[in-house]
Parts: sequence; C-alpha cells; structure tokens
Amino acid sequence: MESVYAALLLHKAKKEINESSLEKVLKAAGVDADKNQLKALVAGLEGKKIDDLIAGAAVMPVAAAAPAAAPAEEGGKKKKEDKKEEKKKEEEPTGIGALFG
Repeated sequence: MESVYAALLLHKAKKEINESSLEKVLKAAGVDADKNQLKALVAGLEGKKIDDLIAGAAVMPVAAAAPAAAPAEEGGKKKKEDKKEEKKKEEEPTGIGALFG
C-alpha cells in the first residue's frame, strides 16, 4: 500500500513514476521497498492516466453492509458453490486496490 501512496505523491509532484523514484520515496519514509511490488505497480500504471484512476475511485460506491441473514438452506448451511462465489466477490479489488490487478 505504501508504494501506491508513493506513486500518488510523485504524481502530485509531477515527477516521473518509475521503480527508482518510488524506491527513493519509500526509503525516505523509512519503508523497505519490495522491488517486485514496485515493478508490478509501474507496469500496472503504464499507459494509464492517474487522474482518471483517482476520479474513478472517488465515484465508486462504498461496499454496502452485508445482508442481515440469508434464507436457511438444507440444515441451515449454504451450499459450497455459494460460499465460493461469496469469497470470490470479497477478494476482487476495487478503487485504488485495482491498480495491482
């Protein structure tokens, strides 16, 4: 997450976002940089307009509260497929988290 903050800081300062500049910002903040994560972030941002990504994150709805209770199924347990679907939905990144995907 710190690498995303560093990228946003560099963007705000109108500096080039590359692995070296991200590493320098993180080092100055006292954070150990994960070179693989930096490489993935730079690759993920390539060709994208950060202002558009920020604007898109600002208008994304916040996740609604979970429903009170699902209707009881056989023995009060959900089917395995339903649980997998639910878990899959929870793991999908949105907003700034989508930068890593």
